[in-house]
Amino acid sequence: MAEIQSSPASITGRKRRAWGDYYEMLGKYVLPHRKLMFWLTLLLIFSIGLQLINPQIIRYFIDAAQGQGSLYNLYYAAALFIGFSLFQQIVSVCAAYFSENLGWTTTNQLRADLVEHCLGLDMSFHKTHTSGSLIERVDGDVNALANFFSSFIIHLLGNIVLMLGILLLLFRENIWIGMAMCLFVVSAMFVIQKIRKFTVPVWTRWRSLNAEFYGFIGEQLEGTEDTRANGAAGYVMNRFYNLSRRMLPVRVRAFMGFCMMWSTTILVFTLGNAAAFIICYYLWKRGELTIGSVYLVFYYTELLAKPIEKIRTQLEDLQKADASLVRVRELLNTKSKIIDGPGAPLPQAPLSVEFDSLTFSYEEDGDPTLHRLSFDLKPGQTMGLLGRTGSGKTTIARLLLRFYDPQEGRIKLSGIDIRDCKLHELRQGVAMVTQNIEIMEGTVRDNLTLFDTDIQDETIVSVLEELGLKEWYAALPDGLDTILASGGGSLSAGEAQLLAFARVFLTNPGLVILDEASSRLDPLTENRIEAAISKLLEERTCIIIAHRLSTVQRADQILILENGRILEKGERKELAADPDSRFSRMLAVGLEEVLA
Repeated sequence: MAEIQSSPASITGRKRRAWGDYYEMLGKYVLPHRKLMFWLTLLLIFSIGLQLINPQIIRYFIDAAQGQGSLYNLYYAAALFIGFSLFQQIVSVCAAYFSENLGWTTTNQLRADLVEHCLGLDMSFHKTHTSGSLIERVDGDVNALANFFSSFIIHLLGNIVLMLGILLLLFRENIWIGMAMCLFVVSAMFVIQKIRKFTVPVWTRWRSLNAEFYGFIGEQLEGTEDTRANGAAGYVMNRFYNLSRRMLPVRVRAFMGFCMMWSTTILVFTLGNAAAFIICYYLWKRGELTIGSVYLVFYYTELLAKPIEKIRTQLEDLQKADASLVRVRELLNTKSKIIDGPGAPLPQAPLSVEFDSLTFSYEEDGDPTLHRLSFDLKPGQTMGLLGRTGSGKTTIARLLLRFYDPQEGRIKLSGIDIRDCKLHELRQGVAMVTQNIEIMEGTVRDNLTLFDTDIQDETIVSVLEELGLKEWYAALPDGLDTILASGGGSLSAGEAQLLAFARVFLTNPGLVILDEASSRLDPLTENRIEAAISKLLEERTCIIIAHRLSTVQRADQILILENGRILEKGERKELAADPDSRFSRMLAVGLEEVLA
């Protein structure tokens, strides 16, 4: 495939956008910390001044030692040099502290913004991006920006000022020395900048492969149990090796770019020192420089390598930041397909449900999962939703929570289009319990309230007792402060399911969706929860997605789906009494057989 050549105008446009992104990041995350930046700038100015003064003291010491003057001057110069050196170290430590503090403060804020943004994106985004790749962006890419945020501009300007100060002092000593060192600096910066242009695309590619690699690792670690059970370890390792093979040449090219920049810098420094040596020898032979002045020139020449080296490393960090910044901006610029509504409030009461000619497909050009679906459910009623796997039952639940939006038609709750509601208010009014329970590493309280501090401990304990968890709660070593393991490893399947029901009781929604919620429960545990479910449904509208006959016996209405279309709908008692109905035949032969 032929490569597309970028025009100079497009390259210039990309550069402008890149600098615009840098300016925006600095304005949002760094500039608010003006006080910290002020102290850091002040410390850097002190550090630069001390680095320029110290060689002057050494020159005075050397020239004084060659003369026949008093030893007092030597002691004075030595004490002054030691004092300045100690003060310089203290200033350097303080500057490093403020720099790291600024870097961590700003990058942690960026991480928080990225996590919040990812949580607000729709499910179609999360279906196409693995958790590992998102972690790599939130952590890996932000780490690459850490040095940029830790006052990159201040350090860069500080090193430029130090370099200019050295050159001015060298010109003050001798114009030929100053000109030679200026040529040295210009050559070094020119070569470094040229090499940097070749390495930026390589680092961009490396960050992209890193995200893919860690996404794969995260995906496989989550499915370790299934991988072992199905003997797929060989397949997983084969993919691991393939990804490693793809990453290796990119990493080698990135490392070679680093080596080129490093070795070129060393070569330029060597040539600069050689030039300084030749000129100083010539001027010393002519008597225009003292030994102390020769030492001063060599000291400044060596010191000149320091800001150039730091500028080089800062440009390396900048090229890494270039790649990471592009990926961070891409993520932040990704817009959710689910737009928050203006804020129509849902009533604090059982909600009615209305599907109006709804058509939905997970893929824009794919076959519809639901075809012009229309039905309604009155407040306080319970609907049993039946159908084979893939008929669209769970899709209805996802649409009610606005994990997705339909391509056609609309959904109303108590006459309000759910697209007019605030998302957090909608998801407070609609609760779903599935067979897969998410237990976080944290206290029992946090797992039940999901960090809602308005829920009192007495209410939590009352709900646990109502669900038959009184003995379980009494056995907790620290009560509600007991730490639960991530994924619910310390809980049985039944206990985890009961805790999920407790969450619903505590949020008090107007509509409850039970998506095969009792399928993991043993008969004894299921019997314990039946009474609690009955009470839960007394004051709420409910949609039950089930494969068990016993579960839908409490339903007022039955809705049977087939390939995203309504196959049968009606009152449960009427359908059960009609021998020609699909539901009646299910009752006759057993629901599990019909839906198999």
